[in-house]
Amino acid sequence: MSTPLEHSKKVIRTIRQKSNRAILFYSGGKDSIALLDLMAKEFEEVVCIFMYFVKDLEHVNKYIRFSQAKYSNVKFIEVPHWILSQIHRSGMFCVPQKIRLIKLKDVIEAMKIKTGIQYAFIGEKKADNMNRRIKLRQYELEAISTTNNVYPLSNWRDGDVLTYIEKNKLPKPINYGKKKNRSVGVFFDTDVFVWLRQNYPDDLEKILKAYPLSQKLLFDYDRQNS
Repeated sequence: MSTPLEHSKKVIRTIRQKSNRAILFYSGGKDSIALLDLMAKEFEEVVCIFMYFVKDLEHVNKYIRFSQAKYSNVKFIEVPHWILSQIHRSGMFCVPQKIRLIKLKDVIEAMKIKTGIQYAFIGEKKADNMNRRIKLRQYELEAISTTNNVYPLSNWRDGDVLTYIEKNKLPKPINYGKKKNRSVGVFFDTDVFVWLRQNYPDDLEKILKAYPLSQKLLFDYDRQNS
C-alpha cells in the first residue's frame, strides 16, 4: 500500500502525462503550500488561482511573493472569492445587493476557460471533515475525466502536510487562533480579526474599510474580555 506522499506523486504524474500545465486553487494555507511544491516539481507551468476576501492583504501577499520567487514556473491570478456573492447578497456586515450567487465550481470552470488549462488541482483531504470524506470517496470511484478536478492530497492528514512543509523548508501557514483549522483563510471571524489587530493592523484596516460593520466582532470581543 502506498504512502500518502507516494499516492500524491502518482496522481500528479498521471495528469502530467496528459498536460504540461495545471491550475492550482491556492489559499496560502498549509494544504496549498504543500501541493504547490509538489506540482511545481512536475509541471512546466502552474497557474495559481488565489480567491481573495479583501484584495492586497500584506500577510497573504507575502506567501504569494515567496511562491513567485521560489518557483520560476508559477504564476498567480487573483479573483474575488466565490463566497463574497453570498455575503453581498445576504448583507452580512454590508448593504445587501441583488447579485447572482456563485459556487466554487463556477469559479473552477471560469478559470479553466480563462487559462485554457483542463485540469484544476484542489488541496482538499478526506481528513478535513465528513463532507469532504464523502465527496473524495465518490471522486475516487469516478474517472478524473468526469470533472478534470484533481485532489492529490485526499489521503493526507494535517500532520502529514505539516511534516512535508517542515522537511522541505516551506513557509509555515498562518494560524489565526487556537481553534483547529484556523489557518483556512480570512473571513468574518473573531479569531482572524484579533490576530490581524495584533500582527497586521493595516490589513485589518483594509477589511474594516471594505466592511465597516464588521467592527462589531472586535467590539463584542473586547466587551467580553474587558
